[in-house]
Amino acid sequence: MKRILKWIGIILGALLVILVVALVATQVMAQSRLNKTYDVTVQAIPIPTDEAALARGEHLVTAVSHCDGCHGADLGGIPFIDDPSIGLIYSPNLTSGQGGVGATYTDEDWVRALTQGVAPDGRMLLVMPAQHFRHYSDADLGAIIAYVKSAPPVDREKPESSLSLLGRTIFAVGGFGQMPAEIIDHSAPRPAAPAEGVTAEYGEFLVTVGVCRDCHTPNLAGGRPAPSDPWAPNLTPGGELAGWSQADFINTLRTGVSPSGHELNPMMPWEAYRNMTDAELQAIWLYLQSLPAQPSNGG
Repeated sequence: MKRILKWIGIILGALLVILVVALVATQVMAQSRLNKTYDVTVQAIPIPTDEAALARGEHLVTAVSHCDGCHGADLGGIPFIDDPSIGLIYSPNLTSGQGGVGATYTDEDWVRALTQGVAPDGRMLLVMPAQHFRHYSDADLGAIIAYVKSAPPVDREKPESSLSLLGRTIFAVGGFGQMPAEIIDHSAPRPAAPAEGVTAEYGEFLVTVGVCRDCHTPNLAGGRPAPSDPWAPNLTPGGELAGWSQADFINTLRTGVSPSGHELNPMMPWEAYRNMTDAELQAIWLYLQSLPAQPSNGG
């Protein structure tokens, strides 16, 4: 019996050592990934100051890309993840107020963040969908930057973002997926933006910069990007939209209620998208209708 207990003790001790080594390794991996720097050079673009450009920038920020959903209505930064078991990720204060990056960012810094997902110090920006925003034209990027720079200053220091032991472990093994800076080919030119108009091509562009695929999955056939996320419906003709008209689609995004009377999940930022123009929503509808019918990814 003593020998059996001895061997059980040895095995348990060995397992404990393996567990500790694995835990330390994942923490090192997480820190290495977080500290990795990207040497990214971007070209300066014209930043307009006229009222039309500022209005265009406001529309893109608030109605199309819904930047205020992550950075707050005043762009002063809000908690993006605040879960003791995972950690705290706080979106930056974009204004020029105390604690805001707008006080220090150059025009090139804004372009780098928006199109490459990289901070001025070369480290990746967490949860910044630059892989989508890099599809914007220089003119639209200039308008977005001009609008953000014109935002009233908000004095709000950003708490230091940190991941818990569990959060860092999940991050190290890829449980949160790749970050935008890890996805983007930083040496490749940005995609050319299509001409604005009621076309499927422009609708695809709006779906991209509207970050729709982050929830509805890359093929837009719906799904659940993360286990805790609500189910995103299939947007192809293989889903519920097959029975909708263009008017149904636009009315749903304007009201948050589908033709069947179903209220859209609050995670769906329809209250931002409702402010798109009729032409923009028509273009999105044309694009969705041009997709091959895909079976829903599940749910």
